[in-house]
Amino acid sequence: MLAEHLVADDFSPSSPVSDSFVRRHIGPSPAHVAEMLATLGLSSLDDLIDRCVPQSIRSSKPLALPRPLSEAEQLEQLAALASKNTIFRSHIGLGYSDCHTPPVIQRNILENPGWYTQYTPYQAEIAQGRLEALMNFQTLVADLTALPFANASLLDEATAAAEAMTMCHHSVRQKKTRFFVDADCHPQTVAVLRTRAEPLGIEILTGEARSLACNDPELFGVLVSYPASSGSIQDFRELATRARAADVRLVVASDLLALTLLTPPGELGADIAFGSSQRFGVPLGCGGPHAAFLSTNDALKRLLPGRIVGSSVDQHGKLAYRLALQTREQHIRRDRATSNICTAQVLLAIVASMYAVYHGPEGLREIALRVRRLTQTLAAALKARGLEPSAATYFDTLSLPLAAAAREAVLGRARQARVNLREDDAKRLGVSLDETTTLAQVAALVEIFTGGPCTSTELESFEARQVPGYPAPLARQSAYLQHSVFHSHRSEHELLRYMKRLENRDLSLTTSMIPLGSCTMKLNATAELMPITWAAFGKIHPFAPRAQMAGYQQLFRELESWLAEITGMDAVSLQPNSGAQGEYAGLLAIRGYHQSRGDAHRQVCLIPTSAHGTNPASAVLAGLRVVAVECDSSGNVDLEDLARKAAEHAERLGALMLTYPSTHGVFEERVREVCEIVHRHGGLVYLDGANMNAQVGICRPGDYGADVCHLNLHKTFCIPHGGGGPGMGPIAVKERLAPFLPGHPANEAAAVIGPVSAAPYGSPSILPIPWAYIRMMGAEGLRRATQVAILNANYMAQRLAPHYPVLFKGERGGVAHEFILDLRPLKKRTGIEVDDIAKRLMDYGFHSPTMSFPVAGTLMVEPTESEPRAELDRFCDAMIAIREEIRAIEEGRSDREDNPLRNAPHTAQVLIADQWTHAYSREQAAYPAPWTREHKYWPPVGRIDNARGDRQLVCVCTESLGEQQS
Repeated sequence: MLAEHLVADDFSPSSPVSDSFVRRHIGPSPAHVAEMLATLGLSSLDDLIDRCVPQSIRSSKPLALPRPLSEAEQLEQLAALASKNTIFRSHIGLGYSDCHTPPVIQRNILENPGWYTQYTPYQAEIAQGRLEALMNFQTLVADLTALPFANASLLDEATAAAEAMTMCHHSVRQKKTRFFVDADCHPQTVAVLRTRAEPLGIEILTGEARSLACNDPELFGVLVSYPASSGSIQDFRELATRARAADVRLVVASDLLALTLLTPPGELGADIAFGSSQRFGVPLGCGGPHAAFLSTNDALKRLLPGRIVGSSVDQHGKLAYRLALQTREQHIRRDRATSNICTAQVLLAIVASMYAVYHGPEGLREIALRVRRLTQTLAAALKARGLEPSAATYFDTLSLPLAAAAREAVLGRARQARVNLREDDAKRLGVSLDETTTLAQVAALVEIFTGGPCTSTELESFEARQVPGYPAPLARQSAYLQHSVFHSHRSEHELLRYMKRLENRDLSLTTSMIPLGSCTMKLNATAELMPITWAAFGKIHPFAPRAQMAGYQQLFRELESWLAEITGMDAVSLQPNSGAQGEYAGLLAIRGYHQSRGDAHRQVCLIPTSAHGTNPASAVLAGLRVVAVECDSSGNVDLEDLARKAAEHAERLGALMLTYPSTHGVFEERVREVCEIVHRHGGLVYLDGANMNAQVGICRPGDYGADVCHLNLHKTFCIPHGGGGPGMGPIAVKERLAPFLPGHPANEAAAVIGPVSAAPYGSPSILPIPWAYIRMMGAEGLRRATQVAILNANYMAQRLAPHYPVLFKGERGGVAHEFILDLRPLKKRTGIEVDDIAKRLMDYGFHSPTMSFPVAGTLMVEPTESEPRAELDRFCDAMIAIREEIRAIEEGRSDREDNPLRNAPHTAQVLIADQWTHAYSREQAAYPAPWTREHKYWPPVGRIDNARGDRQLVCVCTESLGEQQS
């Protein structure tokens, strides 16, 4: 994966910035740019960069990238690239199944910016639609697994297994070191488990779990698959009994569709269940993004990783959803966190939940019975021809023993018929069926395996004799999906209106700017998003032969090369499927490098106190010991403290994790010196690329001292946040670290570091988005975007500084692409909290900036380059108007407790009620700014009682069937 150099005539460094897409991506017009610069007392964008970015780190030459394309040209080129993929009928299985995405869901969820441009639902009052959809997802998972607590999705099935393992590790009464994995689990799951286990000192044992005695005193957990990777189904009740007696946790990998027919894991005695919801309407996409699920019992619920949607009430007693148990999150617990998970796969979980809402329990069971019956029919037809499956009990997968010559003949016929089978080993072949399989395709499979013809009449005869259910004790007896939401939306009209109703309860980028510092909520252009639902990208199985994904492979190579050029690095891995996974993979690369040199003792990781909370959590997962480095009064890394601690730990120093520009919103002038100190003492520098939107085309981390950095493709490179996922966090490294990029068992070459994701390239189906963004922007366009991102931030800081102190600025008075407003003095004088301002902004139609990070009692604002000046001014006007409302409290003109801020947000229901008891007017509450009269976003609920929601955790739909869901 070393970066490939582009030929000289493949790019034009002087491509004009007036390219049509650049004009559409960047919000302010040239005239507005000039006016905003004049407000700052500057004459050009170059002057702005001189003020904000240290000269010592700036690049001396433009990025070597291809010339920019128009939207039409880019779509044409990407279509040509996609056409190089070859779509075979994949019967590979291994946790990935083709499926039908209902068109009503594809168009109105997956392709709808009202759903894919939302931010993580931390501001619950303006995220009620998404939270309800995620509550449906959690209910779906909890019901089908028969375990009462489920989270709002994880990154993929293999990393969910790793999270389940660490849950078990943290839950046992004494420290134990061994985790048993049944040999019939998916190989990519076992590989990711090994990657995760090694730095934590956990030993992975494999074998046949069903007969495991569980008497090993070091054993803390057992993982089995149900159905198994080979397709067989076993009853694990006796294993569960032995495990419970030995204080060993039982983890079950399961299939949601199969669980509509099978006794669920919770009833077998499992402590944790996990798997993928991909087959519930989400395309294969060469491996992702797909929403994994994880559920557990009451005893382990507070160890559940990731996000959990819970229910509470708002200040008026109305049912309201929120993210629950946030004190578990790594942003608060940091190096004491039990997981570094910072995101979910919200958009894909919502697709899966709507698939279940649309089909309901009867429809899901009908799909499962059809898949089971077709698999039985295939097995019967093969058996009649002398080819008997290895397992007597199965759901959708058969493993067939074959002699070497017969095996090769079968594979040859399969290739000729454009069919992919699972090549288990030299003695077996596997075949998996799915929702899209037809009887004609079953006939084709019989012919592929036997070499003889198979008539439809013969197959119909076999099919008619099948009983697709399961005998006791495997047959499911318990009900599932009894809540009314899974019974009320069978017609397309009903589902369409339900989805639209939920969409309207959320604030997204279709409503207004989302000025979240560190989160870069920029334009997700339609021309970038369109290709993700093309069949040429969506119908590819991640473990199909590489020759069938030539288009994807070219896209991977080109994107890796461009990202290496942008960062100043030499090699790139696209595998990490979130920013936190990128951190983890980058630290594993550093750790692997030190170990290769005989320096395994270099395990100290220096992390500034201002760092993202995932940094220390990722370091601990990578087997490193965190040592905090202080920041000075200007928000920079304290060089004296850094030098002192680097010297103190010189013999053990492994890495420094650095965010640049800093999380305080400034370019630190002495960043080269920071890197030199670490290098001088034998450590390497990991750069958190969350703030790359302030650097692209201006400076490159590899040039000023970083050895590895991750890139948030869902920030700088325009993959949408999706309401809390998908995300991607590929890592770029210097050449000496290239051998330590994550490998994967699906690739031929052995790797020093194992995989960090289930699929070799993480979430490939969304990689066309950054490819398209870079291809349409070009080198000059990307540089212009960075300049305008910095301009927008400095312009807003200038406008707001007279009203709220800007906490940190650079040495020449500028900020980077974001800035921090200090609200702490207001609390002392008026009692107004940062929460109050955040909720009042909802009445103005805005999402709050980032609250209390990295400094408690502050707001961190990031406008991005995509917001036009009018929107910047509207937000500034809102903040200035709120400051005047606070001034009224200071001056005694407004009550300290009964005021528009303390009672915000104001719902329409409250405003039209007969009684209005507040001292301020309804008009001030509802229409605090002129634009709210032209277009009003109405918060659907009032302020939510968070404490109550944590005390009484409810993470599934609880109303009985037939009652109206709120």
